[in-house]
Amino acid sequence: MLGKIAGALLGKKIAGRNNGLSGALIGAGIAAIARRGLFPLAVTAGAAYAGKKAWDKYNTRKAPAYPSDASDASVSPPSA
Repeated sequence: MLGKIAGALLGKKIAGRNNGLSGALIGAGIAAIARRGLFPLAVTAGAAYAGKKAWDKYNTRKAPAYPSDASDASVSPPSA
């Protein structure tokens, strides 16, 4: 029921000055798309997020770790 109300409000907003059947049809279409399409979209977004986190964790583990007191080779020693 809330989906139909939200779809009607959104359809009215999208239809603008063309009040009538077009706003109701747009609202019904948006509600149907949201009802059928949000779950696969959420699953895809969640899988992409988890994959990115796993990829970042893999890359940080693969990177070499240097001791904190290691000197930087690009810095020249001070001249006296």
